[in-house]
Amino acid sequence: MSHSSHRFCVAPMMDWTDRHCRVFHRILSRSARLYTEMVTADAVIHGERARLLGFGAEEHPIALQLGGSDPAKLAEAAAIGEAAGYDEINLNVGCPSDRVQEGRFGACLMAEPDLVAASVAAMQKRVAIPVTVKCRIGIDDQDSEADLTRFVETVADAGARIFIVHARKAWLKGLSPKENREIPPLDYGRVYRLKAARPDLTIIINGGVETLEASAAHLQHVDGVMLGRAAYQTPYLLADVDQLLFGSTEPPLSRGEVLRRLVPYVQDHLAQGGRLNSVTRHVLGVYHGQPRARVFRRHLSEHGVGEGPGIDVLLQAIALAEGRVNDAARDSAAGALAAE
Repeated sequence: MSHSSHRFCVAPMMDWTDRHCRVFHRILSRSARLYTEMVTADAVIHGERARLLGFGAEEHPIALQLGGSDPAKLAEAAAIGEAAGYDEINLNVGCPSDRVQEGRFGACLMAEPDLVAASVAAMQKRVAIPVTVKCRIGIDDQDSEADLTRFVETVADAGARIFIVHARKAWLKGLSPKENREIPPLDYGRVYRLKAARPDLTIIINGGVETLEASAAHLQHVDGVMLGRAAYQTPYLLADVDQLLFGSTEPPLSRGEVLRRLVPYVQDHLAQGGRLNSVTRHVLGVYHGQPRARVFRRHLSEHGVGEGPGIDVLLQAIALAEGRVNDAARDSAAGALAAE
């Protein structure tokens, strides 16, 4: 199918997919498409751009996800994002949080397809990179297949070619954002039928996908798949993405190799006054399912927080995970760290 650029994506996740997380994910997979946390158009226009939009060259291909409902502001923010070097601008029409609804962006915009279409058109006038839309299959009582079809057709008529569809509806009244990720039933068939009806569009499926095997099965029906929590909580699955889904002939890195490749980035972050935990909080799940996973997590959690810890804490955690340090040595090292 078309658009191998979106064949596998890691979802934008608030408080999770910051630049430290993305650098780690990029070491695991060269081909996965990465997304920023959602940033509001107002924040992009008026905020501290270096902090909000900063990213490293190694993170490409990377998309900036915007939230907002004012076409002029979204167009301005999109232009700023393109100038900052992003490969794609993604409009959030899927987030169900109350804070988002008050700002009139996120999933509540599915009730206003004409406004979403106007926003997409305004952004596309300002940028040459793709403008994409992430939405749900429906909201509240607007959740028939006809409602989704009308939404997609209206926005596609304005020029959008790429849609990321979370295969759950969102209840804007009565469910928390967490409940909205778990309670409304998944309906993958609806997303498949959307692709069948609109083969000209690139359709990426999202929601409840937990393995690369499931991803490969979805790719029989749609152009791409987006993983969220599974990619974050069990990140080592990303190590197989390039081989299994993109045909790479390079063997995946081991968990230890991945972390050792992250070390120079962490050292640079520390040298600039950053905290170890800002980066290492994203790697806690890398040994998930391995015999010494708990030892690894515990070492980082106990010794890696606050202002003091340096790179030695991460190196020690890797050594523990690989069984290169026995418990007695670990305890004496932990005591030495505590005494510093």
